[in-house]
Amino acid sequence: MDGYGSGKDERSEPDGDIGCCGYVLMFFSIIILIIFFPFSLVCSLKVVQEYERAVIFRLGRVVSGGAKGPGLFFLFPCVDTFKSVDLRTFSYDIPPQEILSRDSVTVAVDAVIYARIFDATMSIINVENAHGSTKLLAATTLRNVLGTKQLSEILSDRESIAHQMQTTLDDATDPWGVKVERVEVKDVRLPVQMQRAMAAEAESAREARAKVIAAEGEMKASRSLKEAADVMAESPSALQLRYLQTLNSIAAEKNSTIIFPLPIDMIGSALRR
Repeated sequence: MDGYGSGKDERSEPDGDIGCCGYVLMFFSIIILIIFFPFSLVCSLKVVQEYERAVIFRLGRVVSGGAKGPGLFFLFPCVDTFKSVDLRTFSYDIPPQEILSRDSVTVAVDAVIYARIFDATMSIINVENAHGSTKLLAATTLRNVLGTKQLSEILSDRESIAHQMQTTLDDATDPWGVKVERVEVKDVRLPVQMQRAMAAEAESAREARAKVIAAEGEMKASRSLKEAADVMAESPSALQLRYLQTLNSIAAEKNSTIIFPLPIDMIGSALRR
């Protein structure tokens, strides 16, 4: 009666020979179990939740068959011990790291990682603290990856940086039984002087673009005025109608006195005489 089942992703570990003393202790354990039955049975039966696995050690050696659970499993008194492992996804906030980019700019970057334990046995026997080690490795990996990037890449290519970090972390934590599922770069904080310099650069670029657009507009307007002047020069009546239209617009805006001159054609006839 050693459990209802074990995870499919668990890797079996060999028992190893426990030696003569081990078999003697196993015999006394069975004797104690029989003498104090059924009270000993209560102490020997353990339960782990659906999201947990139990790694059983018998006289310091991992019991073959991999981690047990979920459900009920049995321990021999005074011989067996166990450690339960949570297989749910956990997340870590990586504290802000002071990083010197490849173009010698100091930035503070923080991130978050999502990971889970896929092999309970490896997470116990291969590393002392799987969660703490993963967190420390993530902080170191963040500094190493961003140290090879320029500031423009850090600001604009976060998705690629996160994917590179995930691949690096996943390869490093695989012997620990940890699977890094996702990495996200949360924030990139620049020095105040750098922020001012970038703001001034962006403002200068916007001003230059505005001047170019204004110059192009003036050029197009000048061409349109020249074409209109050429058309009016060919037709004196069109010029006179434009003159009257301008007077009408001025009169509609404000109450004012307008001195209306003689028609342009009459002035032209008088000048020819």
